[in-house]
Amino acid sequence: MTTELTEEEMRRALFGGYEPPIPAICTHRRHLGAEVVMVEPPKLAKKKPVLKGFTPRIRVTLRVGNEFEGEMHEMLHEADTLSSLVAEQDATKIARKKFRFVEVVSVESV
Repeated sequence: MTTELTEEEMRRALFGGYEPPIPAICTHRRHLGAEVVMVEPPKLAKKKPVLKGFTPRIRVTLRVGNEFEGEMHEMLHEADTLSSLVAEQDATKIARKKFRFVEVVSVESV
């Protein structure tokens, strides 16, 4: 028994014999008459208003300022996330755009 098979023989063994499909020839033709029926499009139902679910909010309180040991202002930032770390990072990133010194005072869920 030979163990060397050609590629075609392996394909036939795995997937079965390949026979190309015979193109179907349409011998009859439809009669295109004057029978045109107008159908009204279905009426669309009104969209229901989407109810907003509960979105978790975290309030971050920061003390910010531009002078070292100078006047500090309190700043509040609310984030729509569950993670207090992400909320804190977002708040400090936004505060750093305007202020040089940023200190996190508190992080609390609302």
